[in-house]
Amino acid sequence: MKNNLSLILNIILFVAVAVLYYEEFVEDLFEEDDDNEQVEEADAGHAGQAAIAYVNTDSLLANYKYFEKVSNELEKKRSKLQREYTRRAEALQKQFEDYQRTMGNMTIGQARAVEEDLTRKRENLLKYQESVTQDLMRREAEITQELYQKVADFLQEYGKQQGLQIVLSYSPGSGVLFADEALDITDAVIAGLNEDFEQAENPSTKADSTAADAQ
Repeated sequence: MKNNLSLILNIILFVAVAVLYYEEFVEDLFEEDDDNEQVEEADAGHAGQAAIAYVNTDSLLANYKYFEKVSNELEKKRSKLQREYTRRAEALQKQFEDYQRTMGNMTIGQARAVEEDLTRKRENLLKYQESVTQDLMRREAEITQELYQKVADFLQEYGKQQGLQIVLSYSPGSGVLFADEALDITDAVIAGLNEDFEQAENPSTKADSTAADAQ
């Protein structure tokens, strides 16, 4: 799951950059009242002064408290469903072994009835397994979407505040072979995301802080 979400984060960063680019450049250009030549000069100036930063997506996933929380919740759910599936499978296996042991004492009709019952239970077990798998995949997709929204929203706001025009993802396989540490905003992004997470988890903390500032 971590590898999948790391890929998703790379996409998130790209999308966030695209949105920032649109807001910072395209909208501004449409609002300009100067002639075409002035617009082109302004655009060239922006391109030459692009503010670039990057985020290490592996570190972000490893240290983002929200991701840790939902990952733990998903793992607990997966373990619970796995235990239930194992319990049902073992119970069915025991019934099958009991049938093999006693089938010699049954009539043909009785044996056929037991076999039909075991077949039906096996089909139900397979349906349960499929349902469990789909349920876990659906929850993982929800987590991916939630993660996307939280990181994308934060990066858009953070990028505006810091005057960033491009944010790259930097992790093995990302395509970035080298990045100066001076451009690394990973810690700041993690800190900001975790602060938002803590405030969402403990609304009273934010209220206490606001009250203290007012005094």
